[in-house]
Amino acid sequence: MINKILKLTVLTVCFVGIAITGGCGYNVGSIMHPQVKSIAVAPVINDTISYNLAAVLRNRLTEAIMRDGSLKVKNLREADCIVYARIVDINYRETTPATYDNQVTYRPAEWRTWIKVEFSVVIPGRKEPLIPKRYVEASVLFQVQADLFINRNRANRQVCWKASRLVTQMITEGW
Repeated sequence: MINKILKLTVLTVCFVGIAITGGCGYNVGSIMHPQVKSIAVAPVINDTISYNLAAVLRNRLTEAIMRDGSLKVKNLREADCIVYARIVDINYRETTPATYDNQVTYRPAEWRTWIKVEFSVVIPGRKEPLIPKRYVEASVLFQVQADLFINRNRANRQVCWKASRLVTQMITEGW
């Protein structure tokens, strides 16, 4: 019994020693520009006819930046840099057809929502942007249960969240 405890202790000490000294250079933390500590999200421009999409994208973008933790979100006057975004296009396409009543009534069973967002990051007072205009595209699938309008709005929130995560990733890692 004592022999087993001794072996377990030696293995544990060896494992801890290897774990401490055998680091491979990986760091945990932000890789954002070292001089930029805060960001503001300017009002989003919506070039589509989809209702309330600019407000949804701005809220989702703010949330994605806060969840990332690399930058602190501040107002437009206090931030080190400002992200400007524009919704270029949103599209809804049928992906899975469904028929009911012996091929008489037709209703798609599944839809795809696709969005294209243009963004740039500007440091106030500088001529050149920190991140020039870039585009992200995101898509999600949704099904129509009872009300197409409600499910479409939920899909809009989901696709804006997905696009916001991509924008945040490109801001914090792509400069």
